[in-house]
Amino acid sequence: MRALVQRVSHAEVAVDGEVIGRTGPGLLILVCAMQGDDEARARKLAERIHRLRIFADAEGRMNRSLADTGGGALVISQFTLAADTSRGNRPGFSTAAPPEEGRHLYEVFADALANLGPAVARGRFGADMAVSLTNDGPVTIWIES
Repeated sequence: MRALVQRVSHAEVAVDGEVIGRTGPGLLILVCAMQGDDEARARKLAERIHRLRIFADAEGRMNRSLADTGGGALVISQFTLAADTSRGNRPGFSTAAPPEEGRHLYEVFADALANLGPAVARGRFGADMAVSLTNDGPVTIWIES
């Protein structure tokens, strides 16, 4: 699985003009299931992100994790993270998991993260979503499991 993790002071997602998920200080996580991924990888990725030390400690160093801060997360499915741009100008997405498998692994990931403790809001799989955020730092990390 692939994830793009952004430390945010605020993030929200809307579908058809209606906000369906938001978080205050915490993480915006864009996640993509790839071909060959399974539930174990989804859970492992959730655990890694939960422990990712990208929040400031008392000295201003990135030494604290979501587990330490009590922050929340907004999890958005984004198959375009599977983009292959190695040939031509049009990205290919053949390495992304098929839609039903991707949906299942997205839910497994979000559930696993929520089970670790943080409040987890979600986007809507497959929907045309408008995501807005205030990136704190900015801090943006690419993670694969």
